Amino acid sequence: MAKLQSLDPHTPMFAQFKEETGPIVLANTFFVPKDRTESFLALFRRQAEFMKAQPGFISLQMHKGTADSQLLMNIAVWESTEALATALDSPEFQHMAAEFPDDIVSYPHIFEQIDV
Repeated sequence: MAKLQSLDPHTPMFAQFKEETGPIVLANTFFVPKDRTESFLALFRRQAEFMKAQPGFISLQMHKGTADSQLLMNIAVWESTEALATALDSPEFQHMAAEFPDDIVSYPHIFEQIDV
């Protein structure tokens, strides 16, 4: 299973589910060793298809770092923290998440849009 790390040590992602809000953006940056990129993306595509069918899902995009970077970033929009938490807690998703190799590092964080 991928190793989860917090971008903000004062607000780990799972603590963010305590605040019921929405819509939200899940920004998840992954460190993926170069020799695992294709297998990571194949598994991620399976997860994405599952998530797209879940209640409260709005959209998803995957991005790759430039200049031979080993970073990939998923940006997913959900109607609420509750909808995302329900999808993440499902046995089907948990089974797929367990398939990621241990050398993948995931940095998930939940955001809300603000006016600027």
